[in-house]
Amino acid sequence: MNTAFDLEVRQHCPKARVVYDLFHVVAKYGREVIDRVRVDEANRLRHDKPARKVIKQARWLLLRNPQNLKTPEQQVRLKDLLAANQALMTVYLMKAELKTLWAPSSAWGWRSAWQQWLRHAHESEIPPLIQFAKRLKGYWRGIVSRVRWPMHTGQLEGINNRIKVIKRMAYGYRDSEFFFMKIKNVFPGNP
Repeated sequence: MNTAFDLEVRQHCPKARVVYDLFHVVAKYGREVIDRVRVDEANRLRHDKPARKVIKQARWLLLRNPQNLKTPEQQVRLKDLLAANQALMTVYLMKAELKTLWAPSSAWGWRSAWQQWLRHAHESEIPPLIQFAKRLKGYWRGIVSRVRWPMHTGQLEGINNRIKVIKRMAYGYRDSEFFFMKIKNVFPGNP
């Protein structure tokens, strides 16, 4: 979700459609909304040290998917945290709603879910959430494109990561042909 990336794609590949991956949008939401609200709530509770400590230590509970909580203790901690703090509960639930925007099977279903998500974001009166929703509006085409082209970047991310590892293991390559040969060797059969 980089404006420069979008402009490059439009310039060099005018018929291509950009599709935003759920993972990257949710990661951005976590950094810009959940983390900001968590820090704001911890600062608001600076005089209540035990409550502040609970909120400050809850970052990974809030960012992790509920099904990925490893122990029943983590599930109870998350439930108690959300029950005790309205703002955190709101942004946590809005994260789940944001994920549903990648699920509709039709553009009309997506449009309805999109409008509802934006409305809920504005009604929340939580500044980081409202700001994120305003910024996300500019990227609606790439999100709705997911309905038509249900793809994700998991394989591409894996390939890019493996290439970085190859480069790191060699401390760089002076000969780019040899570097590309190493990449082709790791991914035989991929053009």
